[in-house]
Amino acid sequence: MMRRTSAILSLLLSATLALAAVSNSRWEQIPPKDHARSNPLAGNPQAVAAGRLVYRDHCQQCHQANAQGDGRKRPSLRSQAIRSLSDGDIEWFLRQGDLRHGMPSWSSLPQAQRWQVVAYLRSIQ
Repeated sequence: MMRRTSAILSLLLSATLALAAVSNSRWEQIPPKDHARSNPLAGNPQAVAAGRLVYRDHCQQCHQANAQGDGRKRPSLRSQAIRSLSDGDIEWFLRQGDLRHGMPSWSSLPQAQRWQVVAYLRSIQ
């Protein structure tokens, strides 16, 4: 029982630290209406497959085929910090980008493709 409690506390601490690391980034600027948005394509296998292709064409060169990033400037998209974001947060970030940190805006992609990428990212977490 003590080990389980210790493991849970350790996991919570790690998650808190990960969230604190991103709290100073663009994530805290997401409008509440975007944060609350849900992915209309969630759970759709065709959307996941399409999202994999969009990811390959637009995201893979920076975040790697396995979405683990490069360990330096390009973050892992499998991290707890990313998993803790809402689907709306991720779609907003894809749309806005963060050029200062090397993330282009993908606002030129149709909204459905951005949601497909979100569906794909959820499927690999």
